[in-house]
Amino acid sequence: MSVLRMIYLALAVWGAIHPMSYFIAWFNENGYSLMAMVDAWHVNAATSGLVWDLTIAAVALTVWIIAEVYTRKNWFALVAIPATFGIGVSCGLPLYLFLRTRPV
Repeated sequence: MSVLRMIYLALAVWGAIHPMSYFIAWFNENGYSLMAMVDAWHVNAATSGLVWDLTIAAVALTVWIIAEVYTRKNWFALVAIPATFGIGVSCGLPLYLFLRTRPV
């Protein structure tokens, strides 16, 4: 495995674990309500801006993944889409780059 692929994989793991630790801590403190978390994301204009920034980035990444998967026929790379929306762009993007750069 190339150094670049190892970096992508390390970033994907970090992008999964680090944000998820904050989500779990928040759920433990405030209860396991997804709608309460969404409300917390929109507590002020700064957090709403970040939510929309990441949402637009996630949609753009999804469009790119779908277009590339259609062209390259690398169907397994579609796993990056649920990772993007379930965990975040910080996991989905490096995961997709890791999957995209595998030797053919």
